Parts: sequence; C-alpha cells; structure tokens
Amino acid sequence: MATVTLQDIRKSYGPTEVIHGVSIDIADGEFVVLVGPSGCGKSTLLRMVAGLESVTSGTLRIGERVVNDLEPAERDIAMVFQNYALYPHMSVRNNLAYGLKNRGFARAEIDRRVAEAAAMLEIAPYLDRKPGQLSGGQRQRVAMGRALVREPAAFLFDEPLSNLDAKLRIQMRVEIRRLQRRVGTTSLYVTHDQIEALTLADRLVVLNGGVVEQIGTPEEVFDRPATIFVAGFIGTPPMNMVPVDWLRGKGELDAVPAAADVVGIRPDDLDLEAPPGSHLTLPATLELLEPAGAESHLYVRLDGLDQPATVRTQGRPALADGARLALHVRPEALHPFVKATGRRA
Repeated sequence: MATVTLQDIRKSYGPTEVIHGVSIDIADGEFVVLVGPSGCGKSTLLRMVAGLESVTSGTLRIGERVVNDLEPAERDIAMVFQNYALYPHMSVRNNLAYGLKNRGFARAEIDRRVAEAAAMLEIAPYLDRKPGQLSGGQRQRVAMGRALVREPAAFLFDEPLSNLDAKLRIQMRVEIRRLQRRVGTTSLYVTHDQIEALTLADRLVVLNGGVVEQIGTPEEVFDRPATIFVAGFIGTPPMNMVPVDWLRGKGELDAVPAAADVVGIRPDDLDLEAPPGSHLTLPATLELLEPAGAESHLYVRLDGLDQPATVRTQGRPALADGARLALHVRPEALHPFVKATGRRA
C-alpha cells in the first residue's frame, strides 16, 4: 500500500490544455473517487496515474517514488477497466494467474493468491470456466480478482460498473467497498455516477473542465457545496437556484451573506406544509407530479421566474397539474453563492 500524490498536474494535447493544475493527496488506504460529467478529465487523470497517458507538467508520486517517467508495469498499480479486459480464451483461473506468471512468481504462491481472491470474491466455483460462460457481474468479479492477486500499492478503477444493469450495479458497489475495506489498498475510482461517488468514497474530487471544483468527504460536498457547479451536479434531483432579490419579502434572509446574489435550495428542503419556526414561503404552480415509489417529485414553476424548480416529498400528494402551491423552506437550508464567480458566498 502507498500514498498517491498529484502535484499541479497538467495535460495538454498540442496547444490545448485539458487538465489545469490538479493537486490531490490520497492517503495510504484511502478510497478517493473522481466524479464529474463526461469530458471533465477524470479518466485522463486516472490514465496518467496508471502511466497510460504522459504528464505534460507537474509531479506524480506513488509512495515516495516520482513515477512521471515510469512505465505502467513499474508503478506497482492494478487497474480495473469498464470492459473487464479479460482474456476470452483463458479460464478464470488462468486470467487471475496470468500477471503473476509473467512476473515470475512461484507456482505455490500463484495458487495461494488465486485461491484467496476467488474465495473473497465468491468466484471459486467458476475457476475452470471461460469469461464467455459468466454473467456480467461474475466477469467484473474476475476483473477485480485479477487486480487483487497482484497485491499492488494502489487500485485504479475506470468506471468499472458502467456496463452493468441497475440492480447489479448496486450489488457490485457494495462488493467493491467491502473488498477495499477488507484489503485496505489505496484506491482511486473514476465515475460519472454521483450515487456511486457518494456511497463509495472516503473523499470525493469533483472535476469540471479539467479543474478541481471541490475535494471533501461525501457529507461535506453534499451539505456544503463550494461552487454552483458542485451544487447542481451532486444531488438527485439537482439543487434549485433562486435569485436572492426574488426571495426578498418572502421571509427571513439575515443568514444570507450580503455578497450572495443567488441561493441554492435542495428539493428535499422545500416543504408543502409550513414548518414550525422561521421559514420563507415561495408561491408556485405545479406543472407535473411524478410518482417515484415511496416518494414523489413535483416539477413546479415559481411565480415570476422563468426557471422551473423541483420538490421531492415523501408519499403521493393528491395534487392536480396546475395546482397553486405555497412552498416553505427554512433559512438555514439556503446555500448562498456569488453568480459572477460561481463560488460559495
């Protein structure tokens, strides 16, 4: 196991810079998730750590070694890809053992590691099958096992669950977190799926356009987003953004800093019934009610604003499209931002 350190990492393709001075310190045994929309640079960063992409400038360390110019095989890392990258003509056993054989491990040590990984991932019954005889979830376990037997300094995961169906994604999410906690290997995981990010990570790195928007625990990033981008990206449904001027006269605004000109409101924090104590009341019209199992999503139009807003509430309120609503929000639930900078006020 080892620390992984990215210091002012930059990546350019010709004159175009796509990674703009990213710095991240990953502690020994920590599970860090890079999350952001498609094209934000998260996979490029991961590939630079793996040695599959060159670093234009900056310093990349794994443990105490600067690895900028080392080949992937020299970095003591193991990578799990979204397409599994298994050898279709080999059995599961040989897929697991292949990298160890190439590195000259003794037969007894290879057998020990393969058996331990197979037991941990519950794939021992499939060791003599070919990848084509396995389900998607089983193939993903084999891909994880192939990384696990290497006992690397760090695991790298490149959207490993993107090819699985929704139910299996949840199951494998739990498997990956359980496995990482058990073996304690430093892990860097890339995903565009915020649910994966929030449930897996010790810390999140939120990327946008090759720039780090925020680094923090899932709770810190969700409860106190540092930028308008993070506020809108993390959370489902996304945060509603409302001009401060529109809120004046609708309730107590003393807690909103004077510099703020827009506030974010989570859909969960908009109530259909007035709560006790101080709150703001926002007039709105219901455009669509969307049942979502035990909860409902209400898509509304706030009076006097062109933009829609979303309310998430428990149960299934008996409301018709076009119904007039009074939405209530506590002052402490407002997230203040400065629109010009995009930063939290």
